[in-house]
Amino acid sequence: MKSLDQKVILITGAGMGLGLATAKEAAARGAKLVLVDYNEEALQQAKAEITKEQAGAAVVIVKADTSKEEEVKNYVNVAIKEFGQIDGFYNNAGIEGKQAPLIEYDLDIFRKVVDINLMGVYYGLRYILPHMKEKGYGRVVNVASVGGIRGVMNQTPYVATKHAVTGITKNVALEYGQFGITANAIAPGAILTPMVAGAFKQVNPQDPKAAEAEYAKANPTKRLGKPEEVAKVVCFLLSEDCSYVSGQVIAIDGGQSNSYGNV
Repeated sequence: MKSLDQKVILITGAGMGLGLATAKEAAARGAKLVLVDYNEEALQQAKAEITKEQAGAAVVIVKADTSKEEEVKNYVNVAIKEFGQIDGFYNNAGIEGKQAPLIEYDLDIFRKVVDINLMGVYYGLRYILPHMKEKGYGRVVNVASVGGIRGVMNQTPYVATKHAVTGITKNVALEYGQFGITANAIAPGAILTPMVAGAFKQVNPQDPKAAEAEYAKANPTKRLGKPEEVAKVVCFLLSEDCSYVSGQVIAIDGGQSNSYGNV
């Protein structure tokens, strides 16, 4: 039997990057999917790709801005209406913001990062956890990033919000474990997603590939990660096999977060 067979998995930020990679992996493992993103065109493309790869896959898409509470309520209601339950929640939607020193950071962008990366994560949990509690089963995977376990130069709001996500994850595990719900966070390092590619463009607009290569030098693997590698970890955490792992923050970074200094 496939590890996510007939499980209803809701994924935010599903239009590209880690969300899309996990959606494809989950579909291959038999999941029914509710895909959420603010970019409707990306959602349509994601659904088309998944149903082409997995004939007969059940995929529902919902356009939503996860920083807006009413839109979060709506995507949860759509999932329940379509499938009657939510078994797994990949709380993935997030933005980097911009790169700037702490005291020079644009306050409007700072607030936007907080609204999406922190409040958006919280809203999702606030409205999904009651359904999981009622059923007596649930799997939550929040995205913390390595910015949730260490500092990252010139990304203060990103780091602050991702550290907050690690704290929220631990509290979900403590408060809801008695109801058959596990909650874990992943801390991906530099995984080559569109968002990370955009960060390298900020670092070196003339030659972002050079910035990418320079960053990879410090990793024990001497390369960046692939979205598919993250997706496999997430799908384990969303499965019934993850029955006694909870409240953990799992780095997916080739071991780089273990290092102090150059490798």
